[in-house]
Formats: sequence, C-alpha cells, structure tokens
Amino acid sequence: MDVGVNLCFAIKRWPEPEQWARIVADELGVASVQFTMDLIDPWWPADLRAAMAARARSEAGARGIAIHSVQIGLAGYTYNGLLHPDAAARGIAEDWWRRSIDMATELGARAVGGPVGALSVADAASPERRAALYAEVVERLGQLAVQAAEAGLEALLVEPTPLPREIPSTVAEARRLVADTSGGAVPILFVLDVGHALYRPLYGEDASLVPWLSELSDSIGVLHLQNHDYRADAHWGWPDARGAYDPAGFFREVRDAGLEDVPVFIEVFSPFEQADDEILPLIRSSLAACRG
Repeated sequence: MDVGVNLCFAIKRWPEPEQWARIVADELGVASVQFTMDLIDPWWPADLRAAMAARARSEAGARGIAIHSVQIGLAGYTYNGLLHPDAAARGIAEDWWRRSIDMATELGARAVGGPVGALSVADAASPERRAALYAEVVERLGQLAVQAAEAGLEALLVEPTPLPREIPSTVAEARRLVADTSGGAVPILFVLDVGHALYRPLYGEDASLVPWLSELSDSIGVLHLQNHDYRADAHWGWPDARGAYDPAGFFREVRDAGLEDVPVFIEVFSPFEQADDEILPLIRSSLAACRG
C-alpha cells in the first residue's frame, strides 16, 4: 500500500504551489496528496480562487502529483458547520460546501469534504433538536451530492470524529448515515482517522480499528494516519516519544479487512512556532515509518 501526504505540513510555510509540489515530488517522493483548504479558502472570490486552484493543479501535474481529494483543514473545522444552532448559519455552511465542491473540481480532485459539523451543547442535550438537525443534514448532503455529481466528483467525504456532539461519532451513527443517504447522486464515503477511531476516553481502553474497518468497509474512501497516544487527536509524526501508534499494525488490519486499495495519507500537524527546518525531516521519517 502506498502512502500519500495531506498538505497540512505546508500551511503557513510553503503555501506556494511551486514549493509544496517540489517538496512533495523531490524531497518526499510522494505521488498523491490530499489538498487542505487551509491553502486555498473556498470563500475567497471565485475568480481569484479558481486561478489559484488552476496554478496548484498545474504545478502538481507538472511534478506527476495527483490531487486525490480536498479536506476541510484546520480553519474550517472550528465552525459548527451544518449543525450550527442558527438556521442562517447552517445555510451559510451549505454554501461553503458548494464552494468547496467547485474548488475541488478546479483542483482536479475526485472528492471533497470533512467533518459535518458540531451541535451546540444545548442542541446536543435535546433529543428533538438532535433528530431535527440530523434529518436536515441528511437532506442537505443529498442536495450537495447532486452538485458533486454534476461537477464530476466521485464522492462526498465525511470524517467521523470522537465527539458525541458531532455526527457521526460512532460506527453505528456512521452506518445510519450511509443508510439514510443511500441512493444519492454520489456516495458518502468516510475519512477514517486512526487518532479519532481509537480515542480511548470515548471508546474505552479496548478501542479498536477493526469494527470501523469491517462494518464500514464499503464506505471508507480515505484513511488518515497519525501518531498519537490514544488520548488526544495529536497528529504527531514518527518518531515521537509521546506517541504509541504502530503503523505496521494499522496496515495489517487494513489488509485483513480487504481495504488495500483505499488511499492512505499521513496527516501530521506541527506547531506553527516549531522551527521550519525541523518539519520536512519529520515528514520524511513519518513516511518511512508508515512505508515500513
């Protein structure tokens, strides 16, 4: 199984497409990336955004790099998104998804998405509000799937998170979302992150990737690798004395589930204040650890 990189390592350091494409191809030896919206924001003026996306697509293509998909990034994840308590804000979040679909097309990607959103504390405590907002999410995803299909995308990506106020946060919720969105213009596929799925404070000390892989095997579109301690969504790399996650075990479980063809991307975030010259050695050693 080959391993690609999420371009989160480049944000605020190598935002120029010429730079990150050179690094990815020449210094990391990677042929597939997942683009992050922290490099180009879907909300930027459409004509300027399209020009920037075209530049990124051109530089990647010139280096033989495939932009597999587009992921929400750090900035977008801070919002309540499609689960915001305010109806107007949920409408704005849908517009954000629509702009993201446009941008994914401009980048030549196959899929786009991220976490759906987060319920407020008050809404999460109300079964009626939770049910109503969930039904609305299903309806909006169906409408977005139509636009994605018309744009030539293959799927919308949804990332499960280990927060009960976000949807989905469990295997059962993910299975329900698949069932409720079945028959859409494009499928809903999950971005399964090992730091999320193995979060022991929520899932228990025996948390395992196996149920996620086996019960959602037909609906996993991307796998995210990160080093962590099972108690934080750390996004550390390898080696890191704080982390305890073994990539070899991950690949064994993925193969056992028959998911060798699912794209794998390392998603390593470093603090912005960390020395710039420490970042690429960390990405290289992380890729080496994950490539075995």
